[in-house]
Amino acid sequence: MNLKKKENIVIIVILVIMILAIIGVSYAAFSFSQQGNVPNKITTGSITMTYEESENTITLGNALPTTDATGTTRLKEGEYFDFTVSSEITGEVNINYEISAKEVGDGTIDGSNIKLYLTRLTDNGEEQLMTPKTYNEESTSNTFTGRPAGEMSLYTSSMNSSESNNYRLRMYVDENYNPQGDGGNLTFAVQVNVYGKDRVGEEASKVIIENLNSGSKYDDGTDTFITGEDPNNYIWYSGKLWRAVSVNNEAKTTKLVTQWNISAIPYNPYNQTAFEGSYMEDWLNDTSIDGFLGNLREPEKFIVMDAKWNATEDATRFGNIQRPSDSGTIVTDAVGLLNMYEYQSSNNGGTNGYLNNGLYWLTLTPYSASHVRRVNSRGNADYNVPSSANGIRPSINLKSSVRIVEGDGTLDNPYRLEGDNDTDLSGTLLSSRYSGEYIRFGNDENNLYRIVSHETSGLTKITSAAPLKSSGNFVTSTFGSNATFSSSNTIGTFLNGEYLTSYVDSSYSDMIEESTTWYLGTVGSGTSYKLAKYTNTTDNILTSSTTTAKVGLLRLGELMAGQFERYAVKDGSTSTGLTTIYWTLTPESSSDVRNVYNSGYAYDDNPSSAYGVRPSLNLKQNVIITGGDGTKQNPFTLELAS
Repeated sequence: MNLKKKENIVIIVILVIMILAIIGVSYAAFSFSQQGNVPNKITTGSITMTYEESENTITLGNALPTTDATGTTRLKEGEYFDFTVSSEITGEVNINYEISAKEVGDGTIDGSNIKLYLTRLTDNGEEQLMTPKTYNEESTSNTFTGRPAGEMSLYTSSMNSSESNNYRLRMYVDENYNPQGDGGNLTFAVQVNVYGKDRVGEEASKVIIENLNSGSKYDDGTDTFITGEDPNNYIWYSGKLWRAVSVNNEAKTTKLVTQWNISAIPYNPYNQTAFEGSYMEDWLNDTSIDGFLGNLREPEKFIVMDAKWNATEDATRFGNIQRPSDSGTIVTDAVGLLNMYEYQSSNNGGTNGYLNNGLYWLTLTPYSASHVRRVNSRGNADYNVPSSANGIRPSINLKSSVRIVEGDGTLDNPYRLEGDNDTDLSGTLLSSRYSGEYIRFGNDENNLYRIVSHETSGLTKITSAAPLKSSGNFVTSTFGSNATFSSSNTIGTFLNGEYLTSYVDSSYSDMIEESTTWYLGTVGSGTSYKLAKYTNTTDNILTSSTTTAKVGLLRLGELMAGQFERYAVKDGSTSTGLTTIYWTLTPESSSDVRNVYNSGYAYDDNPSSAYGVRPSLNLKQNVIITGGDGTKQNPFTLELAS
């Protein structure tokens, strides 16, 4: 794809000089000063950004080389540098910007002895943006922001119109520096730069339709549907792979659906098939840490929050494609499911279209007062009672203003959205990232994991991207002697013993929080997913059924508790062998435990049965990203910051 781009580059520079003087051999005194006290303001094209000095001089007097604990908390006058980066942008345009530092002058102390630490000032205090990092220049440039090579990257983010952010920079001598015998009179100077690039691509609705092959679309007069068996309509947004389904001809909004089943829950109690008020509507639009919407990246910026979803009952034969009436059952929500008309329009009523993902998943369409329509693993339509737990493929509508800035829509190079295309995240806390993003964790063939949520403040809950394998075969385990998970039942003993020694070496094991609370609430047939964690569906009172362990399993209905490969090959029911049944830690009753079936729905079985194992655990708050962009092709790499 050849995207037309308008790129305005803004570079704002302030000279910040750090003078380090050695007196005798016992201590170092240095001053940290900036030049001038008038805000610098540079405007380029539609962008105005300012970089403001807060004080004339910041001084650290008679300071010894110091520990990170001291250097990152200094608050006396002259021990830190406060500044502001702001923008005034015409139109709905985002700026990708980066704060960097560049050594200048003829310094006489090596930058490897100097540490920098950046925070953002908020109403609640300081928010750490990077762990203390030794001065180190990047060997490559960042085309995303316009930063050239040869500078140290401090922080990368995006900014919209009329936005302002306040930052605090500290710089200090590393505690490992030994001043004895260096001769004194040492200096070190850095120039602080802010680079911003106005990345204006083209509207998603336009790019997606125009970049299709001939014959890969169908216009019903209201929406233009993408059709075919595998068109180039892949999109990566908020840690998940999506498919573009249609573009509204008038509003120019773009409907997406996840490529894979994100989870599985009961739709509703028996004989209740309405989407409005259902467990499914609740799960999709729950803005808490437990729900789908609550874990999307800045949904107000990307998606239509008051979209209309047609949930009209339809019992017609599969292949009879008829658009449901706009005067039918309409529900207003940010997140919904596809209805049967939308599914069938993707491939003219055929079973082998791109929306056939080889799994079972629910649609928005009731079949009757007692059944809800779903798509099975062969791509045919059938129906199921709402009390059963079936696979979920959430659907959203991208705003007309959302733009595509990278990618060609293929599986290996999906479209990337402006504002969700982060690069150079080295030094960023993992706890700032999004559900679904991939990380490199663990050993050998089991080294790919995904972020689940940030259920515990500051921590990052992760799970293996697929159930554990050994020499290419799925590992199986019985659950235990009863339906209650603990660190000492059969599967808990494996997870907190052999798994930690054989599947995760010490470099990864040290990143894991030692003790996590695991919620063991029962979710019976036709009951709410919330009962896995709470005493009821309304009061948010946590269940008393809990246990503590270092490693556990996902709950029924938790994010990422779905299937992320095909169970059945296209045009048939033969298994691909890429999925397996795996345990959750949620009881269905006092005698049975919930599992996620290999074809995507959730079921239950006796704990003496042997099924796959998909570990879940919390990573510590000081785990940082050292590389990658969080996609499956380029997972985050991690380290434990000191």
